[in-house]
Amino acid sequence: MSVHLILHFVVPALLAGVAYPKKWLFAFMVMMSTMLVDLDHLLADPVYDPGRCSIGFHPLHGFIPIAIYGVLCFPARTRLIGLGLMIHMILDSIDCQVTNGVWFI
Repeated sequence: MSVHLILHFVVPALLAGVAYPKKWLFAFMVMMSTMLVDLDHLLADPVYDPGRCSIGFHPLHGFIPIAIYGVLCFPARTRLIGLGLMIHMILDSIDCQVTNGVWFI
């Protein structure tokens, strides 16, 4: 398993433990559920390309959806969803930098 994939589990777990210590498991599970955003990879051909940058390529990894994810971070009712999605996009952006030398976020 790559470091990139491991970080998709570790970063939400750390945030859940630090920011939501009394309900860390709930916070972690909500943030992990946002990984379903990667279902948009199924629309690509090939589905997996290790050299491809997700940001700006897949529909749910576009700049307008990312802006919406950022807005979701502010209302208390959608904060965990927004945080999970933004963590995902930031980690994918870092992966774009590492694999392709391109920054998107």
